[in-house]
Amino acid sequence: MARAHLQSFPPGSTIGVFGSGQLGRMLALEARRMGYRLHTFSPTRNAPTGQIADQEVAAAYDDRSAVQAFVQSVDVLTFEFENVPAHVAEIAAACGVPVRPAGHILHAAQNRLREKMLLAQAGLPLTPHRAVGSLTDLQSAVQELGAPAVLKTAVFGYDGKGQARIDSDRRLEAAWQAVGRQACVLEAFVDFASEVSVVAARGVDGSFAAYPLVENRHVNHILDITIAPATVEPTIAGEAEQLARQVLSALDVIGVLCIEFFLLPARDSPPARRLLINEIAPRPHNSGHWTIEGAVTNQFEQQLRAVCGLPLGSTEQTRPAVMLNLLGDLWQNGEPDWAALLAYPAAKLHLYGKDEARPGRKMGHLTMTADTTAEALETGLAARAALVQ
Repeated sequence: MARAHLQSFPPGSTIGVFGSGQLGRMLALEARRMGYRLHTFSPTRNAPTGQIADQEVAAAYDDRSAVQAFVQSVDVLTFEFENVPAHVAEIAAACGVPVRPAGHILHAAQNRLREKMLLAQAGLPLTPHRAVGSLTDLQSAVQELGAPAVLKTAVFGYDGKGQARIDSDRRLEAAWQAVGRQACVLEAFVDFASEVSVVAARGVDGSFAAYPLVENRHVNHILDITIAPATVEPTIAGEAEQLARQVLSALDVIGVLCIEFFLLPARDSPPARRLLINEIAPRPHNSGHWTIEGAVTNQFEQQLRAVCGLPLGSTEQTRPAVMLNLLGDLWQNGEPDWAALLAYPAAKLHLYGKDEARPGRKMGHLTMTADTTAEALETGLAARAALVQ
């Protein structure tokens, strides 16, 4: 292993982050606590990360001179979302600044086809899928996979954006138009029991640590609630951790990565693998926010440790927890009633510093811990409902 690959950066070093949303903001808060400096680069000024960072650079990602100057101002680089142009990693490599996770992971995660190809080559279980580059391809893919199915754009798709459900082969042209007539992936519809995910980390020395498997509930394709831990058999939790280990090792990840799974219904016989990989995100994830209050080491400190080449922290869960997203819809009739939420003593409020509340936009989240996940869920739902009563 190359020496640069193993290089570590102690407190006092400067971390560079491409992207400036809420994930970078929460990383910056951990960096401040642990004595690091953090610089952020994105096209937006006074963004969530920039409000916390030591330095905020607002410039276009295709401004190569600005990117190079930014790279040269930091010791190590990471990114807080995957839709950062891959050339930023190339510039960093030319300047000798480590990027963690590496540029090839960024390149793969930006495109569903590349991502699925890499995972398939590693022998990992995926939802049945076909590449689609034209209406003719779509017609053939539906014949092979059947309907219902989901058509997803290969790039720039998240929270249900860039997707069209196909319930029969009679509306293929409308679905093709709906996704912008661009490169896509057609995925067979999976009759799943629940959606679950695991956040895991891998260090510069190959060390591995995974958080407990969690259950995710979505509304309008946007994550609404995460329940930690998921109520599953120990064999399922073990299977998820083993698959996470395989993914991070196969991709040679240094950093934090989330894997979203479909949990298939139990079958009487023969016994079969119950988890299919839906998507990966090579960064901290919305479904890992519960770790801030519910784990010994939260996912952002873990990201910091991994990126800086430090030993990974404990992923032990300290208390059952539920994370509930706060979307811009809550501001529809004015400012939410924060005092009503905080009247619940165990409620932990996280707001992201975004300047405009729009429907569907993630403005913050709350975490509720309790003696059981059922109690945490009931109390968390009541606390969120109190915001608009």
